Amino acid sequence: MKTKVAVIFGGKSTEHEISIISAVQAMNNMDEDKYEIIPLYLTKDNAFYTGEALRKMDNFRNIKTLLPKCQRVILVNEEFKNYVVRYPSKLFGKNVISEIDVALPVVHGTNVEDGTLQGYLKTLNIPFAGCDVFASGLGMDKYAMKIMLKEAGFPVLDCCRFNAHDFQEPENIVETTEKKFAYPVIVKPVNLGSSIGISRADDRDGLDKALETAFTFADKVLVEPAITELKEINCAVLGDSDEAVASECEEPLNAHDILSFQDKYMSGGAKSGGSKGMQSLQRKIPADIPPETKKEIQEMAVKAFQYLDCNGVSRIDFMIDKATGKIYFNEINTIPGSLSFYLWEPVGIKYKELLDKLIKLALKRQRRENDIVYSFDSNVLAQAGSFGAKGCKGSKL
Repeated sequence: MKTKVAVIFGGKSTEHEISIISAVQAMNNMDEDKYEIIPLYLTKDNAFYTGEALRKMDNFRNIKTLLPKCQRVILVNEEFKNYVVRYPSKLFGKNVISEIDVALPVVHGTNVEDGTLQGYLKTLNIPFAGCDVFASGLGMDKYAMKIMLKEAGFPVLDCCRFNAHDFQEPENIVETTEKKFAYPVIVKPVNLGSSIGISRADDRDGLDKALETAFTFADKVLVEPAITELKEINCAVLGDSDEAVASECEEPLNAHDILSFQDKYMSGGAKSGGSKGMQSLQRKIPADIPPETKKEIQEMAVKAFQYLDCNGVSRIDFMIDKATGKIYFNEINTIPGSLSFYLWEPVGIKYKELLDKLIKLALKRQRRENDIVYSFDSNVLAQAGSFGAKGCKGSKL
């Protein structure tokens, strides 16, 4: 019997379209001799749809004509089983479309990758691939992640964080930044990916513009010093807290000081229509770095992955200051674009095998969690009398 895998993608995120690309790639590479694929598309209004039409990239060119070909659904947990159910339900006939054995979230960005979707799946007791709620949220919050990694001794750049309230007086942000850092600086939203909202500021005017851009996309912004002689290196990690391995390293080749959304997803040109996702990025694989640097990055990637309690596959981005040779941990992508399959093929793990490993890791974690006691029988509420306004604290049990 095939394992029923719900591939979840889309969502209310600025990276909605990138999620579609990644998910269609995944569905096209899944072993259909072992898995029954259930596409679950989450619209920007947070409505679930399913249907075979969701498996073809070309159909997403016009969402208005696509959705009528699909069925709107909800997820239901009943008697320890999970179902995809027609919504609204029919008065007569079958409403259950499929059972779900495991979910494969292929989502990117705020409201989906940040633990929101993972928490929803966990509430329904649906096993899912990838990081859990805490690790997902931590990975999306660049500031919180930096603080945690810095405390553990990982090399990270110093930074300042500002919120929307601070932006009511932007001159104070500028003053604080200039006291702490020399120009140039990098300004980025705290909780976005795909390089959305990121700018480099070389002077005060540039900082004003960069802050305005970043606060357009987020209510929290991070400012850090820019490395002027920068080499970017990315490395993916696959596994869990028991065992994890590093992929080959890549060196993105961008035309700008900062790797932009355009560099990442649209560099394939008109021929690809931008439909290759992170696969279309111009890059060197393997990265042009000495063997000892590669080993250091791979080891640091695995240590950070396990320290942050990640699961599944994540891509960790590093920065090398070519002037000093120092390596800095930049950020982690808990559900990387294209699931970083292109970094695993050079080390002998094909995309189909990568997806198989992700599903197995999801089921392994669920088995482990099923052995943990989360509640116990008690009769506290059956005790005689009322707890009153003071509750248990004010009563004598």
